[in-house]
Formats: sequence, structure tokens, C-alpha cells
Amino acid sequence: MSTLLVIAKEPRPGRVKTRLTPPFTPNEAAALAEASLADTLRAVAATPARRRVLVLAGAPGPWLPPGFDVVPQCAGGLDARLAEAFAGCAGPALLIGMDTPQVTPELLDVDFADCDAYFGPAEDGGFWALGLARPDPALLRGVPMSTPVTGAVQRERLLAAGLRVRDLPPLRDVDTAADARAVAALAPHGRFAARLAACTAGADAGVGR
Repeated sequence: MSTLLVIAKEPRPGRVKTRLTPPFTPNEAAALAEASLADTLRAVAATPARRRVLVLAGAPGPWLPPGFDVVPQCAGGLDARLAEAFAGCAGPALLIGMDTPQVTPELLDVDFADCDAYFGPAEDGGFWALGLARPDPALLRGVPMSTPVTGAVQRERLLAAGLRVRDLPPLRDVDTAADARAVAALAPHGRFAARLAACTAGADAGVGR
């Protein structure tokens, strides 16, 4: 079994999901981020794993289920923080973010028997998952993050290192209100979909006041 890593920010207003404001308020955006993180952690908790680690910027809250080790994110850019997360793993590891609440345990239950790496592309050009049979932080350092070519550069980095890469299905990150609606439709019974419905209902109730 692998170590499962989730890299996340504490869902605090004004610090997370700022691209959701507007149409949502900073408090609503933080509530949506918390729901997304809770759904993600629930999927990870239901996946067989040697160890489950939350790599967190901030402090844990009541949304954290039991069974997770919490380690702080290091300083630096996202590439450095991802690299450091893998540096703490002694064996196979799969890392995901907090922006894909539609993720399922089936997607996360990976087997490195016939490959060296797993790569989960995101629809915006990034990636939602990265798995390494032998974690090497150098594979991530220097990869340009948050660009339309981030995923392509990261995957090419794996191939250039001679790794056998297995691709996971592409998923859509929650960055914008349109993303939120699309992702909620894919996982209609999750906390994220419920929170989005509540936020939308509140906004609709305010129309015409």
C-alpha cells in the first residue's frame, strides 16, 4: 500500500478560493473550500493506505477526520512544497490536492507493480494527482506551477527521468463558479454539492430585496 498525501490550505475567508469571489462572498468561498477538503479527506480515509498525511498550510479544524498525520507545508513556491511533501515519504506515495471533491477511493487505490509513476491531469492544464513509486523531490522542483502547461511539463519531467507513467482520468479542479457547478453535478451527494446548493439558495433569496 501507498502513502496518501493531501496538500491543502486551511479554509479561512480571504485565504482560499479567492477566484470564487464574486459571485460568492469570502465566507461562502471558504465554506466551499472546507466542503471540498472534507469530501477529499473522506475519500482518502476510505482508501487502503499505509499512511495518510495532510500537508497543511494553517491549522487543522473539525473537518479533519481521524487517521491522518498532519505536517506543515514548508516555505517557498508550490513546486518546493510538493517536493518537500514527497521528501517525507519512505516508500510509494500518491499526492492530491483539495480542489477535486469528486475524487473517489477507486481512483486513489493505485498499484505500482508495473509502473513507476501515476499522473492525473487536470482539465485546466495542471494535475490533480501525482504518484511516485520512489519519491524523488527533484522530479518536482523547478516545474512551473499554476500555468496552462504545468501538467505537460510535469509529465515530461517524469518521462525524461525514464519512469513508466500510468495516467489517471482527467478531473476538473474547482477554481471558478462554473467549475463549482460542474464538479457538484459529478458528485451530487457530497458535502461540496450541498454547500454549493446552500450558497446558491442564499444568493437567490437575496435577489430583489
